[in-house]
Amino acid sequence: MSGIGTARGVFLSTLLASTALTTVAFAADSGGIETVVVTAEKRTENMQHVPIAIQVLGTQKIEELHIQSFTDYAAMLPSVSFSPNAAGGGLNDPGFANVYFRGITSGNDGNHSGSEPSVGIYLDEQPITTIGGALDIHTYDIARVEALAGPQGTLYGASSEAGTIRVITNKPDPSGFSAAYDAEVNDIDHGGIGGTGEGFINIPLSDHAAIRIVGWDEHDAGYVDNIAGTDAAAGIVNGVRTYPVGNISVSNAPFLKKDENDTDIFGGRAALKIDLNNNWTITPSFMGQKTEAHGSYAFNPAAGDLDVIKFGPEYSNDSWYQAALTIEGKIANLDLTYAGAYMGRHIHSVLEYSDYSFFYDQYYGQYIVNNAGNLIDPAQTIIGKDYFTKNSQELRVTSPASDRFRYTAGLFYEQQTHAIFQDYTIKDLAQNLWVPGFADTIWLTQEWRVDTDYAAFGEASFDILPNLTLTAGGRLFESDNSLRGYFGYSDQYDNDVGSTSGMIGCPDPTADHICQNLNKKTDAHGFTHKVNLNWQVDDDRMLYFTWSTGFRPGGVNRIALVTDQPYRPDFLTNYEVGWKTSWFDNTLRFNGDVFLENWKDFQFSFLGPNSVTVIANAGQAQSKGIEGQLDWRATQDLTLSGSAAFTDAHLTQPYCKDPTDCAAAGSLQAPNGQQLPITPKFKANATGRYNFDAFGWPSYVQATVMYNGSSWNDLRTVERDILGKNPAYTVANFSFGVARDNWTADILLENAFDERANLYRYSECTPGVCGAEPYIISNQPRTIAFKVGQKF
Repeated sequence: MSGIGTARGVFLSTLLASTALTTVAFAADSGGIETVVVTAEKRTENMQHVPIAIQVLGTQKIEELHIQSFTDYAAMLPSVSFSPNAAGGGLNDPGFANVYFRGITSGNDGNHSGSEPSVGIYLDEQPITTIGGALDIHTYDIARVEALAGPQGTLYGASSEAGTIRVITNKPDPSGFSAAYDAEVNDIDHGGIGGTGEGFINIPLSDHAAIRIVGWDEHDAGYVDNIAGTDAAAGIVNGVRTYPVGNISVSNAPFLKKDENDTDIFGGRAALKIDLNNNWTITPSFMGQKTEAHGSYAFNPAAGDLDVIKFGPEYSNDSWYQAALTIEGKIANLDLTYAGAYMGRHIHSVLEYSDYSFFYDQYYGQYIVNNAGNLIDPAQTIIGKDYFTKNSQELRVTSPASDRFRYTAGLFYEQQTHAIFQDYTIKDLAQNLWVPGFADTIWLTQEWRVDTDYAAFGEASFDILPNLTLTAGGRLFESDNSLRGYFGYSDQYDNDVGSTSGMIGCPDPTADHICQNLNKKTDAHGFTHKVNLNWQVDDDRMLYFTWSTGFRPGGVNRIALVTDQPYRPDFLTNYEVGWKTSWFDNTLRFNGDVFLENWKDFQFSFLGPNSVTVIANAGQAQSKGIEGQLDWRATQDLTLSGSAAFTDAHLTQPYCKDPTDCAAAGSLQAPNGQQLPITPKFKANATGRYNFDAFGWPSYVQATVMYNGSSWNDLRTVERDILGKNPAYTVANFSFGVARDNWTADILLENAFDERANLYRYSECTPGVCGAEPYIISNQPRTIAFKVGQKF
């Protein structure tokens, strides 16, 4: 820890000191609404001329809204919803969110052995999506965030079934030196003191080369307290838990801590741009980030607001890096782009799992003994070690945008690996209950997962008339998924509890070492398409229609309840009518769309026997809705903006545990018409900003209001009744700032009315066993911050 602190201090001190080389004057914005240039269709275009549903947060908007993380920008994207990866004892720390578009979610995603994501996330040209959750990239020196709603499978592939998020960084600029830094200190109600230091420097090396270096160091203060509280349903009185079998009592006194969920984030990126000549450019880059999160971000409402009662430590250390290379050039009149990247991600985590132990002890009457045969504290601790790699390669050519017939075509390859290690330990466990070779281990998951995708894609546009364009595209794909290794109990415990997983499934269950009881693979191939017709009514108005499809690869189940089959790919078909309009000399912009999406054979994850994740193809669902975005520069100094989405996502046939017999007792899990989980029916935000002059200093005041409707966390009716519903919430942020020369200063009041938003709720084990004992992950309480910055 001391080495990390020293390294980050030297790095940021050097970076911030180097920014003092020169100065430029602060300049106020003028004219109409900011023009946003995007590369969503893999060519550079004005957003208003791109015939897809896209919402963009540009550099100016990111700075004005003080966006620093995924949670910040997701709140401003009405079509986007997310859930922390907390189901079944998963991590609820930053950097493990599952992301969704337009309600295309069945809930409970993110298990290491489960479905791939349905939303692709890109850092510049390279995919960074992982099954463990979306990387939470610190949002500083970012050109824009592009949110592409609806299937993007033609140009972006398997993990873009429902949409794509692209984080585009600012590139090295040989034309001149520039630099900046920002520093912030903040105080969280009910919590502690946090702060952030961040900066960048752009250094021209010659007329044809430049390097850009960015760094950040962030401390997020905690606000959840581990207390000696009471939760009678979980057997806890004044911080002492008594287990049903043997009346064993355990105190959480050694682990009491105020504001336990603090987080430290340290990272940086560097990019080098070299113009070899007028036609060819190479841009190698490297980015890395380390997140150290402590405690639990979820609180237990039975214990109190922002309180938990935990009987052991919890933390996660998440480190990742990505090395990337982009080569851009021309062959004849064709633009050629190569984008390759290699990403590695290491996660080491410890989770306290005593709720699971208590409720299974109560439900099944289990006994956990030591070598002497005496009953012991059965509380489990999960020690997790995960290592991800992602190798992606793409080569594409693009014809001139000015041609009447123009096209993009390319090849894509991606391989993801995941080394999975989860060790469920009980202190002083009898040796005959150990998983062989692992002391005190009652359950072990040690698996190796590989997902490989190959694709050839193309998209062509033809101008039927100067203002009427037809676009058609397709993607041929092949995917392979394999999972091998070991999961389960020891042979003795298998026999004691009647389990069918673990050593009982080994060829030699009496061996003194674990065997491989899992070795499965599956593959799929197919085709997705996109057809788009857009009419440029005039220079400021466009209408379009899109018919597109997306897919998500299937995979293998470790166990099966009805049949021992892999789960199949699911497919999404999208019908969309949209508009892009600008009015009154580009002082008013109104974009929107209406959509209908049919989701076939969608993959649904749930906890089966022994809380092992099972994935089933649940049937059919549909999402329909309307999305809109309005930006209005009412005067030179007053800007108003807002965006909203109404989404009706629901089942179009019942989901049954046994799809061959819905009428069987207990088979019906969710009826036809049931609302899909996670996504609210209505989500909206609005921002007002007024610029004025205060004693010769350019100043501003700003207010942002965000509304999120109510939502469920599970698809199934019984589980919904147990866990409850996330109520609707409204959050308001206010800020005030001044500028002087090249200095800026801001005062921020975030979550001004201390709204306790329920972002997600879960229990540590199957709700039918753990009962109505939900944990709730909430937003950050009211926070006041002071921020200063300087640009050079």
